[in-house]
Amino acid sequence: MKQLLCSVLAFGLVTAVSPAAVCATEGTEPPAAYYEAVQTDTLANWPQGPAIYAESGILVDLDTQEILYSKNIDKQLYPASITKIMTTLVAIESSSPEEPVTFSQHALDSIEWDSSNIGCRLNETLTMEQCWYAMMLNSANEVCCGVAEHISGSIEAFVEKMNQKAAELGCTNTHFNNPHGLNDPNHYTTAHDMALIAQAAFQNDTVRKVASTVSYTLPATKNNSARTITMGHKMLNPDSSNYYPGIIGGKTGYTSKAGNTLVTAVEKDGVRLIAVILKSSSTHYTDTKALLDYGFELVKQQGSAAQTGTSSGTASGTSSSVSGPGTSIQTGWKEDETGWYYVKSNGAKASGEWLQIEGEDYYFDDNAYMATGWRNFTDGSWYYFHSTGAMAKNVWVEDNDKWFYLGSSGAMLTNTTTPDGYQVDESGAWVS
Repeated sequence: MKQLLCSVLAFGLVTAVSPAAVCATEGTEPPAAYYEAVQTDTLANWPQGPAIYAESGILVDLDTQEILYSKNIDKQLYPASITKIMTTLVAIESSSPEEPVTFSQHALDSIEWDSSNIGCRLNETLTMEQCWYAMMLNSANEVCCGVAEHISGSIEAFVEKMNQKAAELGCTNTHFNNPHGLNDPNHYTTAHDMALIAQAAFQNDTVRKVASTVSYTLPATKNNSARTITMGHKMLNPDSSNYYPGIIGGKTGYTSKAGNTLVTAVEKDGVRLIAVILKSSSTHYTDTKALLDYGFELVKQQGSAAQTGTSSGTASGTSSSVSGPGTSIQTGWKEDETGWYYVKSNGAKASGEWLQIEGEDYYFDDNAYMATGWRNFTDGSWYYFHSTGAMAKNVWVEDNDKWFYLGSSGAMLTNTTTPDGYQVDESGAWVS
């Protein structure tokens, strides 16, 4: 991936209160990592980025691949459970949602049981889709091992697929040695490589749906009663003080050697950013918020420059004009004779992608027009978009005299009982 850097205004950004000042107020000295250099700060005419407590951090525009913030992004560190972004991506690309995954003794014995798990038992069976949610929401380590064995025949063979995928994505400083991220000297990555992995993952419709779900219920099995699992990423939870609007996916991680790690993807006004934090000490949410606030303010000022025709220095030191004098980029919703479309802040139409706009999820087809009606995506699930374009969630929809229920993730429920107690068949239709 090209390490492109966009043209920005030379004037300063609006910044929050310095974390160092907060530490001083609380009588706590920031760690040494807080004072380490931010590489993007050394670029000509580049607005100074926030100091973060973590040893490594990166902020990237998901769509343009521009690196907006860089601190030790090629330093090899332990990833912990953000490993599961790659595990889930490979699993989704290598399986179908309904495949049964049965847990062997070897899969159960391959983890430390004082680490994250959902208590799977010998010969218990989950669907592959249920496993995706267990891995990303509850960070279930034994589920990672069961999925690996199911797809590749062995954990080792699946990990090799993970490493092959990393190489395909351009990762040069990453090596996976397990599918879950528990401490291993031969299991490491960098913030830059994790941004590449996250970019690929959150371009996948199914990964994005799973990784933005706050709560999911695993139905009862022969071995376990029903289990409700919740997303560990607190910035996704509206009830949390760490909540950050617009998150489209993310994953937390922690081990004794990795410290806190965090990957977060956010969409706001058609702009999608990815923040990666490695090796922090309970400051991962503070650091991530600082990067996201900085990034969106940066993009906002870029838009102002484009609309006024202002030019500025670029990161490479060459001169560039954001747009010609008197021209402007009109962003937001637009309508023509074909339908509605959305122009992002970089001037490009949203196409073949999801956007969250004012709290609602929209999908834009490959022709760049807003989706309405039924859509079937790569995970095999059906979704319904109202005439307004907003995705239906937790609601019944009538179609050709049949009723269908769209769940909390937006996917149509099949072969199950809906939350309000009605049975739907394999086609999703209500069984009256």
